[in-house]
Amino acid sequence: MIPQAFFVTSGKAFSPISELNAFDLALKRAGIAQCNLVPVSSILPAGCIEKRRTKIPVGSITHAVIARMDGNEGTTIGAAIAWCREKEEKGGIVAEAHGYMDRASLREIAEWKIMEMAKIREIKVNTIHYQIETLRVPMDNYGCVLASLVFLPEI
Repeated sequence: MIPQAFFVTSGKAFSPISELNAFDLALKRAGIAQCNLVPVSSILPAGCIEKRRTKIPVGSITHAVIARMDGNEGTTIGAAIAWCREKEEKGGIVAEAHGYMDRASLREIAEWKIMEMAKIREIKVNTIHYQIETLRVPMDNYGCVLASLVFLPEI
């Protein structure tokens, strides 16, 4: 199975009940709560096109590169996805970053990761794109942020 399309999405949420409930709401806000998500690593196939976020049929087995961060009250949490294509258009790479950090720090770390991946693979990359979510978790709550590159089951 070689994906032919993908979209990038993100979500953030908090819940007074649990981390799981915050995660579930973040998935809903990202538009992927109805999927059975299967985490995959970080390669964009050649010819795989980026599309707008789209609905995926309920219960679909859905492959995705996922960055996720959970946190407790008073913490700032963030998650980022960075992706780019090879200059020769043979494919691309995807990197995840997450932690107790702000938007600028996440972007910097995601860029470092992409550049190191390119170095390891001995490829030159085009423009790097980013999807970043951050959240300051309110008192008496659990928080979750996620960013994801989602491969579409079919076009």
